Amino acid sequence: MSIIKAVHLRKRFIVKKKEPGLKGALKGIFAPKKIIINALDDVSFSMKKGEIIGLIGPNGAGKSTTIKILTGILQPLSGEVEVMGLNPQKKRAEVVSRIGVVFGQRSQLYWDIRLGESFELFRRIYRIPDEEYNANLELMDSLLGIRRLIDIPVRQLSLGQRMRGEIVSAVLHSPDILFLDEPTIGLDIQAKRNIRKFIREINQKKKTTIILTTHDLGDVQELCPRLVVINKGKIIEDGALDAIVHRLAPERILQIDTDKVKKDFTYPHCKMIKCEENKMWISFNRENVSASKLIAALSAEVRINDLQVKEPDIEDAIEQIYGEG
Repeated sequence: MSIIKAVHLRKRFIVKKKEPGLKGALKGIFAPKKIIINALDDVSFSMKKGEIIGLIGPNGAGKSTTIKILTGILQPLSGEVEVMGLNPQKKRAEVVSRIGVVFGQRSQLYWDIRLGESFELFRRIYRIPDEEYNANLELMDSLLGIRRLIDIPVRQLSLGQRMRGEIVSAVLHSPDILFLDEPTIGLDIQAKRNIRKFIREINQKKKTTIILTTHDLGDVQELCPRLVVINKGKIIEDGALDAIVHRLAPERILQIDTDKVKKDFTYPHCKMIKCEENKMWISFNRENVSASKLIAALSAEVRINDLQVKEPDIEDAIEQIYGEG
């Protein structure tokens, strides 16, 4: 049974088009030109409990609009949506009580009070029992070291510390579903590592269903076994990360260290990319050539001291997906 189901979702926005200059500004006041933007155009997908998906796409693709419809913030123009068997627009209060939401560029914490006081407010808003609240806070501390921060006013927290606070506040009530919109944006490497570790742990320990939107390829690679790629309001890919990369970037790179390179080496379905003094780089299509056969053919002609097979570049694959949309 699907915990999230979106069927043929459509959403349009009417915006005013601004023209340059004083004449354009006056025209915008008295006779504005309006254009229709199809934010979502027949979007359908579903999720099972405990899944993590990466909802990715370029800016303006429809990611945030999709999340806002799933959380009941926006009303779709047409189509059907169910979250835990409920319509989030008609049963918003019930749905909100069972989900957590983090928008990376928008804070839900109270800036002028201590972080711990913000947590206490969320405890009262969601009516979290003391035992559950303390257990969840203990888990959050073990994963994110949050107790070191609870006596600091939110306005004094660094970006990485604040993001940890944002995520903790979103999961204190043990939500069934967690929506994370750019949770690692602007963070340093260590902060990103902490957030990613938390996402994995909360999914594994509590079976929390997670939708993650991100532009960070590290997030995608480390967290998202499944991708839903949206572009111009349409879903253009929905499947396993490995399968998508395999289909769009089937070429692998064999790098070998040798005593003497052989620049004229050829093998069916392979291409010499580069040669240096003691190194050779050869691309090959995994559909047509196995690495073992290519290595055997090379070893018959040159001495192989060391070798490395590089997998397809996920960044190239995703850029290609965007280009197809």
